[in-house]
Order: sequence, then C-alpha cells, then structure tokens
Amino acid sequence: MKIKKSYVVTSALILLFTLALTACGSGSNNGSSKESKANTPAKTEEPAKKTVLKIGSAAVPHAEILNFIKPKLAEEGIDLDVVVFDDEGQLNPALKEKQIDANFFQHVPYLDSVKGEQGYDFAVTTKVHVEPIGFYSEKIKSIDELKDGAQIGIPNNPSNEYRTLVLLQQKGLIKLKDGLTTYEATPKDIVENPKNLKFVEADVPTLPRALKDLDGALINTNIVLESGLDPASALFREDANSPYANVIVVRSGDENRDDIKKLDAALTSPEVKKFIEDKYGVAVVPAF
Repeated sequence: MKIKKSYVVTSALILLFTLALTACGSGSNNGSSKESKANTPAKTEEPAKKTVLKIGSAAVPHAEILNFIKPKLAEEGIDLDVVVFDDEGQLNPALKEKQIDANFFQHVPYLDSVKGEQGYDFAVTTKVHVEPIGFYSEKIKSIDELKDGAQIGIPNNPSNEYRTLVLLQQKGLIKLKDGLTTYEATPKDIVENPKNLKFVEADVPTLPRALKDLDGALINTNIVLESGLDPASALFREDANSPYANVIVVRSGDENRDDIKKLDAALTSPEVKKFIEDKYGVAVVPAF
C-alpha cells in the first residue's frame, strides 16, 4: 500500500512538472513572437518617381509662363525643367540634338522658314500666346508725324521682316508686291512707298537701343519687355488675330507623349489665360 501511494504521488509530481514546462514554453514563444514582430521594420511606400520634362525657352514671357505652371505639373508627377537660352537661335538645334524635350519661343512662320533648310523633323503641339509686334518711337507720337525719308528699324530675320512689312502695309504706309505666300519678304518687295521710308534691317535685340537713332522701329514684344520699354507706348501693333502665335515644338513622334500632353493642357488652362492677361496686358495675348 505504501508503494502504491508513493507511485501515485510521484506520477502527480511528474504531471505538474510537465505542465509547468509547457506553460513556460508557451509564454516564452509568445514573447519571442512579439519581439519578432516588434523588430520587423514597417513597410513604407516609396515616393512615386517624377518624370523630368526639359523645355528650352526664351526668357520673357515664355519662361515666366512655364514657371507659373510648374506647381501644377508637379502635382501630376512631372518635374518641369525650364532652361532659358540667351541665344534663341540655338533652341531648335538643341531640340534636334535631344538636349531638350521641347522648346517654346517661336511661331509657325518662323519654324517653316528654317526647318527645310536645317532638316528639322518637328511637330507643333499647341498655340499659347501672341506677342503683337508693335511700332515704337522716341521722336514721334503718331504715324502721321512720319516725315519723308524717315528711318524705320525692322527685324532682319525673314519671317519677322515679312511680318513687320505686312503690318506697315495694313497701316497704309507701304504696298508689297502680290504673290508673297511664304511668309518671307524684304524691302525689295515693296512696290509703293509714298513716304520714301528708309528701312534699317537689324537683329531684333538691338532695336530698342537703336531707337534714339531712328524715327521708329517695329519690335517684338518679348524684346520690348526684356528691354524695359513700355509695351503700351506702341503707336500701333498687331491685333489678336495675328498668325504669329508662339507654339510648343517637339520632335516628330513626341507629340503623343503623356508628359507633353499634360504640358499642353496646363499651358492652355483658364489659370494661364488669366495669368497672361493680368501680368502682360496688351503686350501678350492668349492664343487659346
């Protein structure tokens, strides 16, 4: 009987010891599990990568308009990199050589006048604004005051030269020969010049400085703004129906890129229209 009782007690002690070990093991595992979870770094979402869109432009108003839309494009995942070229003549070569994705400085007649000669395979994606070319003078207050033989400064590049001569024709100061259909003309194409106006052909950026030596000059608005001239002081200017709207130009095939489409949409938004009208007044006219 004593042996049997001892056996029962021993069995009970073994059972209790086993349960104790199991409980300890269970607690240890739970702690280990919690510690493992605590040491596991939380997953963080990587920020979406932005598309860099590099666009070359003239300084005023082009770069200013582009910089205005940068925050809007940033919200759409596009980092707009605006590169101002001091020499606008390098903007098309830079586009051709893929140094930039697009450019914004020119109108279609100018592009047409150079693309054949230079072999540019470009596409126009959208019209943004017109910079009405105007007649400025430090010597007269009205075109009626233009004297016989007055000296008039005009741009010396083909498309803008044609543009200024057409404007002078619209004002009744000259008459061009018929059949000029390529947006190109020079003073040699004038067939009537009742005031015997003398034309001084010059690089556009030099015209504001030359005003003191001229009776007047026809100057592009972006140059007027950069030079500090008051665009409202023009004796006359083109109207909003001018075919010389400044456009976004890309390499052919890139016009269907998503980032280019977003650029065009941002540039032709109501917000940009208001920005142009508020900032530039008569000097720059929205073309959309």
